[in-house]
Amino acid sequence: MTVHILASGSEGNSLLVSGEGTHVLLDAGISARRITAALRELGLSPRDLSGVLLTHEHSDHVSGLATLVKQYRPPLYATVGTARAVCRRVPAAADVLRAIPRQGTFDVGDIRVTVFPTSHDAAESVDYRFDCGGSAVGVLTDTGCVPPAAEDILRGVGLMVLESNHDVEWLLSGPYPYYLKQRILGACGHLSNNDAAFLAQRLAASGTRQFVLAHLSRENNTPERAQQTVSLALSGLDASVTVAPRGQLSGPYGAEVFICSA
Repeated sequence: MTVHILASGSEGNSLLVSGEGTHVLLDAGISARRITAALRELGLSPRDLSGVLLTHEHSDHVSGLATLVKQYRPPLYATVGTARAVCRRVPAAADVLRAIPRQGTFDVGDIRVTVFPTSHDAAESVDYRFDCGGSAVGVLTDTGCVPPAAEDILRGVGLMVLESNHDVEWLLSGPYPYYLKQRILGACGHLSNNDAAFLAQRLAASGTRQFVLAHLSRENNTPERAQQTVSLALSGLDASVTVAPRGQLSGPYGAEVFICSA
């Protein structure tokens, strides 16, 4: 399996999971033009997508969805709560929508998808595990805590895309207004570097070997700070840590690629 991160951060989020000829787009938080251009660099088109999966309806995860649905009509997978919220903004999404449970397993092409609930200030937020050909990839972002079901489901993945949004001390001493600090730090906010480190340590003990830190705050974090915090927690464990570049990636429309081999 491969994971191409098209964008990561508050400016927009989207990644492509591929395996056995199946291509699944997770979130469409950048323009359809950028998504199309990034896929073109990979020798693909939006018409090659077996599905678009949504984590939740916030704009940094769905801003490109309206054009993508209108032009290419890919199958769209979302929980009932997320679907309702999205369809209010993108009525055409209803025509391609495939409602999924907030927890369960289903197939998209040759990829087995496991969905689980997260804790975020959205209608019905979720994240996913992807299994294909003996490899497994997990994604956990946009959650204020790690629900027990999420950790159970993610145990044993080879590659983990994990939110490491902020450094708590930097956030508390930074310029954000009080209400926003409380939102980010709350149970329905975002995972901190320390939160990511604690989870990464537990997952590494269960066999996860690659961690990609994602959804970093531009104001309250740095790639170096996030990587240092998580790497320290993984000392002595056979696991590597990489940081997904924030915003638009290498080249005019490039995508960062990570390979999950086991």
